[in-house]
Formats: sequence, structure tokens, C-alpha cells
Amino acid sequence: MDQRKKEVIRLERESVIPILKPRLIMKLANLIEHSSDRAEFLKLCKRVEYTIRAWYLLQFEDLMQLYSLFDPVHGAQKLEQQNLSPAEIDILEQNFLSYLFQVMEKSNFKITTDEEIDVAHSGQYLLNLPITVDESKLDKTLLKKYFEEHHHDNLPDFADKYVIFRRGIGIDRTTDYFFMEKVDMIIARFWAYLLRLTRLEKLLSRRSKGQNKKDSMKNDEISSDAGQTEVDEDDLYVERVRLENMDVSSSNLRSKITIQEPTFDRIIVVYRRSGTKSTIERGIFVKHFKNIPMADMEIVLPEKRNPGLTPMDWVKFLVSAVVGLVAIITSMEMPKADPWVIFAVLSTVIGYCAKIYFTFQQNMAAYQNLITQSMYDKQLDSGKGTLLHLCDDVIQQEVKEVIISFYILMEQGKATRQDLDQWCEELIKEEFGESCNFDVDDAIHKLEILGIVTRDSIGRYQCVGLKRANEIIGTTTEELVLKVKQNSGAP
Repeated sequence: MDQRKKEVIRLERESVIPILKPRLIMKLANLIEHSSDRAEFLKLCKRVEYTIRAWYLLQFEDLMQLYSLFDPVHGAQKLEQQNLSPAEIDILEQNFLSYLFQVMEKSNFKITTDEEIDVAHSGQYLLNLPITVDESKLDKTLLKKYFEEHHHDNLPDFADKYVIFRRGIGIDRTTDYFFMEKVDMIIARFWAYLLRLTRLEKLLSRRSKGQNKKDSMKNDEISSDAGQTEVDEDDLYVERVRLENMDVSSSNLRSKITIQEPTFDRIIVVYRRSGTKSTIERGIFVKHFKNIPMADMEIVLPEKRNPGLTPMDWVKFLVSAVVGLVAIITSMEMPKADPWVIFAVLSTVIGYCAKIYFTFQQNMAAYQNLITQSMYDKQLDSGKGTLLHLCDDVIQQEVKEVIISFYILMEQGKATRQDLDQWCEELIKEEFGESCNFDVDDAIHKLEILGIVTRDSIGRYQCVGLKRANEIIGTTTEELVLKVKQNSGAP
């Protein structure tokens, strides 16, 4: 696979800070020279977290209380106990969605666009079957009403039925022999050659060729030299290594190979099932997945149809049958028809059709394994567990933004908004080896609410001293509780 064409996806840098909070705090504290300042900094970090957690407490409680009414398992019983009118329930479910989308935004999740879906589906990884959603089983009013009242740019076509949020980028690699896949690849290339030879390629390929792949993701195929295999991580270029692009050689066909696909580190899917004529469905599903390969994104879709043979498979069936029938009739019309020739042609046609069928069965087995894996290995949680995770994630991200920006101001002195943004990103890169698009506006906003930064006449920001910052925030409730526990020896 040395002389192949590289397929690289260019991805947008995200605002999420991919560093565990304890590691971040201890690393920055160890960079502080004086032990007294180090102790004040650690105290400030605790007070910042306790304060931010208190800010969001009421909002998160409202979110959880609302979701208890729309939990697909027990929500119907609680709604019945509340004795609410349909109009009042409609208002409550829209309030829940508003809270949920705010939390998703604070957690740096983004709604996938049609362009991103197209890029993800432009390749194949482990899933080789066309997966579609049974839209008749999905509600089409809940999300449609929400987006009519809350404008969002670049919404996907399916946004009235379900929403897919994504965050973070990773890489998944699989090493195997891929015997059947290699055979399929050879047959596909031979089939493409026949289509070009018979000039049927243009007739069969009148599909959506010119779909736009722009904005936050680009599917850039880059020709490179044989030895150039590294991609620039700072620019977030991730390479796709696929069977379709490999060179056909005896060594490749006989040995194990490694394929590679970029992944969405986290995916959250929100949807509601459709009701019946006699029952109005009110449950809202919130499902959380991890490490989903972009090309296999279909495994997170709700209410999937059971896959069947593809149109290309049916074309192969029909063409094989026609070719075999013509060959048999031609052979029989000959003065001396050779039964062995007819038998050979018939066996070849039947064998090829059987190969298509058994390949489909193998792909079905692989599909079932992927679905099982997504349920047990890749699905992190659903419903209330996902919401609790999101709420904590918001707090962790907010705390990390405040700590990093305060530390930079403490070390650098005065800084403009642009300088602070750049220095925070450089600190994350140099000290932790990670890249992110630091959300400097949100960080400054929280620093100003906390009252621990000032702004001069020309727009530069400056933090107060560590001791003064701790005095401004003041002793938190958590600190008082901990002090009481220590003094009383309570468990």
C-alpha cells in the first residue's frame, strides 16, 4: 500500500479543552515558583469550581426535573400525575429542549450539518451496507417546532426528525486480513473496468456527483509521495486509509493490512418516536456514543431499517442472469452443443450470484456485530445518565477556561483579547501537547462575572493578585462544610 493516493479529511479545530482538570491544575501549580503563591492558586481553583458549580445548579435541576416528565421509561406516568393539558405539556417539552441545547452548546457540542454527513458517508470502513432510517417511526413535530422558534444555521435535512450532536476527533484503526473485502474490491474494480469498456459508466453513475463538501469539514484527496505518511496535526488533517485505495499486489492480498478512519469522539442523538392514532408519544430519547468512525456513522441512527441488497447488487444479479442466459442459448443453437460448456456457463453464473448473496450475508453479520458493539461498547449512556454527564462536563470545561485564562494573565500581565486567546492556545500546546480553539470570549465573560479581572482604557485585561482574587470570591459553602466535617470528625 505504498504507492496509493492519500485521502485526507481536514477538520475544524474545536473549543473543547481535552485535558483532565486535576492534571491541568497540578501542572499549572507546579509552574508557579513560590510555594505561598502555589497554595493561593490551588485555593483559587477550588473556589472557582465551587462557584461555577453553584451558578449552574438551579439550571441543571430544572433540566433534570423537566426530563423526568419526558423520560421514555417513566415519564408518561409522571405526566399523568401532573394532570396537565396538551398545550401545557407542549410548552414544557420546548423548555426542556431549550435547556438541553444550551447545555450542549456550553459543552462544545455542535449539530452535524449535511456537508459533514456527506463527507462521513463518502467512504466505507467496517460497515458495508446501506443503512436508512424508518422515518415513519419518528416524530416530525417536536424538533420542527423547536427549530422554528430557535434559528440554527446549516441544519441538516433530517433535523425535524432527529438531531446528531458531535464533539471531538479521534482515530480508529483495524488490522485484519479482510479476505472477503479484498475479493469484493477486485470484483468491483473489474466491474468498473467493464462499465468503462462498454461505456455504461456514465449511465449508471448519474448520481449526486457534485455535492458540496465545505464549511467545517473538507474531504481533500491529496496526492503525495510514497514516503510521506504523516499529517500535520496542528492543522487537524486526518487520513483515511481504506481498502478501496490500496494497490492490488500479492503481498497486500495475502497479508494483514491496517485500515484507518477518523472518529467522532462523542456523539449524542436526540429524537422522539412517533405515536399512534390512540396514543400520543411524549418520551424524548437522548443517547450518548463514543468513538464512532465517521464512515460508520449510520450505526447511531435511530429506528434503522434492516438493510437489504443494494441496487448495484440487483444490477449484478440481472446482468449475470442475462449474460448466462445469452451464453446458454448461444451454446444450444450451435450444431453440436457441448453439455459441459453449458454446465460450465451455468455453474459460473450460479456461483457468481451465490457469491453476491453470501457476501451480503457476511455484511449482515458484520452489521449485527457493529450494532451490538455500539450498544455495549460505544454507547456510553442514555437519558438521565447522559444529562448528568453533560452537566458535569459543562462545569469542567468552564472551570478549565477560567483557570487557564487567569494563569496566563497572572504570568503575562496585561493582554488584549487576541493576545490572551493566542497565549492560552500556546500554553495548552506547549505544556500538554494538545490543540484546541480556545473560547476566549466565554473565559473573559466568566472572569468579569467573578470580578477577578479589570480592563484598562485601551481594552487590555489584567487580573488581580491571587490573594485578592480569593478574597473577592470569598469562602464558599463547600469550604465551610468541609471545615465543619474536619472539626467534628463527621463521616
